[in-house]
Amino acid sequence: MPALRPAARKLAPGVRQVHRIWRRSLQLRMVTITLLCSSALVGGFGYLIASSSTDSLLLAAQEDAERQFLIGRTKAIEQMSAIPNPESPTIENEITSVLGTLAGQGQNGLVVAMRFENEKVATLPRAGLFWPNDLDLSQAITADMQNMVLDGGWGHEYVDADLGEGVHTYLVYGTPVPTQKWAGSSVELYYLFPVDTEVKVAGDIRSTITFVGVALVLLLGMVTALVTRATVSPVRVAARTAQRLSAGLLDQRMVVKGEDEMALLADAFNQMAANLQRQIVRLEEMSRLQRRFTSDVSHELRTPLTTVRMAADLLYSERDTFDPASARSAELLQAELDRFEELLTDLLEISRFDAGFAMLDAEPTDLVTVVRRVTERLEPVAERVGVQLELVAPDPPVIAEIDPRRVERILRNLVGNAVDHGEGRPVTVTLALDSRAVAITVRDHGVGLKPGEEKLVFNRFWRADPSRARQTGGTGLGLSISMEDARLHGGWLEAWGSPGGGAQFRLTLPVRAGGRLAGSPLPLVPADHPAPQLRGESAQVRA
Repeated sequence: MPALRPAARKLAPGVRQVHRIWRRSLQLRMVTITLLCSSALVGGFGYLIASSSTDSLLLAAQEDAERQFLIGRTKAIEQMSAIPNPESPTIENEITSVLGTLAGQGQNGLVVAMRFENEKVATLPRAGLFWPNDLDLSQAITADMQNMVLDGGWGHEYVDADLGEGVHTYLVYGTPVPTQKWAGSSVELYYLFPVDTEVKVAGDIRSTITFVGVALVLLLGMVTALVTRATVSPVRVAARTAQRLSAGLLDQRMVVKGEDEMALLADAFNQMAANLQRQIVRLEEMSRLQRRFTSDVSHELRTPLTTVRMAADLLYSERDTFDPASARSAELLQAELDRFEELLTDLLEISRFDAGFAMLDAEPTDLVTVVRRVTERLEPVAERVGVQLELVAPDPPVIAEIDPRRVERILRNLVGNAVDHGEGRPVTVTLALDSRAVAITVRDHGVGLKPGEEKLVFNRFWRADPSRARQTGGTGLGLSISMEDARLHGGWLEAWGSPGGGAQFRLTLPVRAGGRLAGSPLPLVPADHPAPQLRGESAQVRA
């Protein structure tokens, strides 16, 4: 078996290629299955016909030969009994005359022979040999046949033998010739019937059936290939057209030929494509108008917001001179204006992503510094709600080609959300890297995520619990913008959560700008969770 392994390894690519072609070609499968089934059916049917024809042909020849043999056996007994003296000097001529008479009554090519085994008849010099003596019948009359005749039985068999005129097929019958005058000796009679004609006809029948069967199987294969091609070709055209449509070539259509079912399919496909094109164009126009409206409104609000901000700053700076109610109103106005400005900034950023104008300003940056800066800025907010921020990072600098402003915004959103939903429990920020990627996880032990919410958490303005108060402000667009920032880097932003078990967000970025990710240095499911992916958990593998 070990010796076969190199050969198996060499054949493995070819086997995989054949398997791939087999799975991808419906026409090949249909033709192959048709050929196999038709070959089995035609082969079995042809074998039955050939066997039946051959058996019938040879049986007829055998019945005719047996009839002649039995008649000859009777006459041989009569004529051998009529010889007056077995010890006569003319016994050889008399036996030759008997054989000539028996052979003359049969078909052309018939050979009749006798064989003697004598103990007392001294006048038979050829005892133990065949008569006539000019024939060598040792190939035609086998030892089994002779033993059967010596035992007093008679029978037949088919043999191929050369009696001086080339190899021919013979039907050989043998029988003893009982006579009282030949006491002490045994006389054996053999009939050799040539059956070359019957064998040749049987061979021709088999050849004809084989040729017709092969031709029929090939014809069925060709017909199946043509029919399958006529059926599969429109499907292939529809698949190619659908691929072009999915690639954005919305003007692609199928060619409609005739009025059959395939033409109906092509016409229905074209109608579907036209409807999809109209809907996509309409949605694109609506999306364009929506993006333009968002951008225009955001820009237009800048001017009045600046005026309101100046007035609010003035009121906020003079709040100590107001009565308590007015002072509180000035503080609320200042806080809401800060949130409003953040919302406008996020809307402008979203509009740039939607318009495709967002640019990545990558530079070598120490991520440890970025992470520490984020945690230090959010430390006061975390202390106010009783959340302890923990940072786990390697000692040496972690250098990666990133846009520090965008990465810092991603981390600020992730850590801020962890503080909001941490239920007063510690929040851990972990940093790790390998040769191709750098990863940052933010782990909280708060309410967690329900199944399916990991797919919604990155949607715009989505909140798991609308009644929950925010500690860090927030506009509902933070995670959406973070997702776009991660994609702009060619990275991943993923979420995991378990109800009551907290949540973990993982940011994975390539070390070099433009690099492709194959994995992450940190697991998505936290190590402190007992069994990942249990019932009721949720994970976004490639958000």
